[in-house]
Amino acid sequence: MADEAAEVQDTMSPAQSPLVAVTFQRNVHRKEKYLEAEPKALGITQIGLSMFQIICVAVFLAKDLTRVHTDIPFFIASLLVVIAGSVAVAAQNLHLPTLRACLGMQIVASGATIFNFILAVVKMEDTPSECWRYYHDNFTVNYGETCRDIENTHAHFHAESMVTQVVLLAISATLAIYCCKVVNCCTPAPKMPVITVQVPPVQQ
Repeated sequence: MADEAAEVQDTMSPAQSPLVAVTFQRNVHRKEKYLEAEPKALGITQIGLSMFQIICVAVFLAKDLTRVHTDIPFFIASLLVVIAGSVAVAAQNLHLPTLRACLGMQIVASGATIFNFILAVVKMEDTPSECWRYYHDNFTVNYGETCRDIENTHAHFHAESMVTQVVLLAISATLAIYCCKVVNCCTPAPKMPVITVQVPPVQQ
């Protein structure tokens, strides 16, 4: 009777614990997907391009070739992009609150970049009339040629600024997309199938 009971128990165990079990679990390595965006390189690029723009506008402002009331918003928006780049670099530690802050700052940086692009278009059409008045008052012979050179430099700088803003917008959008995938703000956290194979005990 004992042997028959043991045989019944052996035949019942595979049914109670199947050989292959499929479960769905959260991917513990999903945060590492943020690193695929190369956040250090993109963040440093954001900081570098924004600082270049700030320095150039500051030079124009120092030479009275631009307007203060349009430069102050430009400086503020550019500083927001610098902060966003710094947070993107800091988010390499894959700390979830830092990743969420990175997502928020990249969205803000995208808006600031669009604002700076529109401002660059407006400023391109804003000819610095001060140079005409300056050279006219001093009766300089070649004031017309000098002012044309200043206007060309002014136009080229703002054209370059628009291209830079497009690049910054692409960087901000890329980092925001990767942050969104990691923090799962738009969709629930994806689950990956885990297959467990159980080896039956060897019968002797």
